[in-house]
Amino acid sequence: MIVDVDDTLCLTEAASFELENEVLAQMGRPPMSRAVHLATWGELLLNAMPLRSPGLDLARFAELFPAAHQRYLAAGRLDVIPPENLRALDLLVEQGRTVLLLTSRAEAEVRHLLEPDHVLAGRVTGAYHQGNTRFRKPDPRAFDELLAETGFAPGQCVYVGDSPGDAVAAGGAGIRFIACLQSGVRRLADFDPRHVTAAVDTFPEINPVIEAL
Repeated sequence: MIVDVDDTLCLTEAASFELENEVLAQMGRPPMSRAVHLATWGELLLNAMPLRSPGLDLARFAELFPAAHQRYLAAGRLDVIPPENLRALDLLVEQGRTVLLLTSRAEAEVRHLLEPDHVLAGRVTGAYHQGNTRFRKPDPRAFDELLAETGFAPGQCVYVGDSPGDAVAAGGAGIRFIACLQSGVRRLADFDPRHVTAAVDTFPEINPVIEAL
């Protein structure tokens, strides 16, 4: 099973909105609106910020962001995985399934999730991100390295994600897709039904769905 990170495994958008506005405040800039943040959610951060805060000094934002990001992580305000999601992963591992992450995050943004003392250790076998893949979703080739390195065929895999781009990438790669709507950022109507195998309201609901596939 392949899992997206943001707003699938972790509920990230709301915390990221607060974090990015905190950095904007450090720069003396007005806060962005939640509507703008939601409209650009899923874009790479430095691609999205000029849309979220027009006229932004992007280099200065990029300089200030890492320290603020680390503060949020240290305070437990970002990338918090609900206990019920961890239990869902445990059940998958107990069933003998391989769990992998595939995200559009940069390597620095995912490194802490792979530390040996992180709660994902022993639950997740590996992670694919912008540091070790050549393409990013919605390009179906985002799965190329994962499939090549694991030896799994697309038909052996299922991808769980929260965005239409996740669905398009999986569908183009011949991988079944489960839409996870827990974050409330998107609705099922936002997805092309041709690429959606199933949909769940919460992450733990994937267990019986995968059993039925």
